[in-house]
Amino acid sequence: MAHIVELKQVRKSYGEGTPVVTEVLHGIDLVIAEGEFAALTGPSGSGKSTLLNIIGLLEHASSGQMFINGENTSEMDDARLTDLRGRSIGFIFQFHHLLPGFSALENVMMPAIIDNGWPTARAQDDAMRLLTQVGLKDAAHKRPAQLSGGMQQRVAIARALALSPRLILADEPTGNLDTHSANDIFELLENINREQQSACLIVTHDPALAARCIRQIQIVDGQLV
Repeated sequence: MAHIVELKQVRKSYGEGTPVVTEVLHGIDLVIAEGEFAALTGPSGSGKSTLLNIIGLLEHASSGQMFINGENTSEMDDARLTDLRGRSIGFIFQFHHLLPGFSALENVMMPAIIDNGWPTARAQDDAMRLLTQVGLKDAAHKRPAQLSGGMQQRVAIARALALSPRLILADEPTGNLDTHSANDIFELLENINREQQSACLIVTHDPALAARCIRQIQIVDGQLV
């Protein structure tokens, strides 16, 4: 099975170049394979968000190497990292960050618009297909304020899938939802993982949701345990 992500002895420190340097990740070795459905768990302050940000190319590691789709990201410039992040990684956050002035359809189209430089008929067709997939075909022309929290998160998931990423990173995707909506969102992610074979790494504080993942990765004090 192909490796989507591979980390080798990744360390992350803050305050480098100052008298107070704090290392928050201590030599992380991690492989995420194609089609995996994994939970990343750990107490507050353990390094979950920092690790997720590094995997998502939102932060640079202080040392070590990380490969995405077999490519060494430490050898890439910012432009190449931005391109790789946009095409290979889909992000889902606890706060959906939808654009309030745009419809659900336009929000889902946004990654393709940014990638192409303009809206295309194919981008619109793909966005409608994704909204149908997440059960929101009839809400395509509604703005975020007209949707429930669970529906907004479904739009965010559809947006994350817009460019068919091989890796989906979800940071507490059910954290702001009631139990019923959280279960629906989790089932949707399970279906996407199964049908599209996109690797999913989900940060969650909910042990019940983590237990439903095929693999659990626990981090404590900046180390995997």
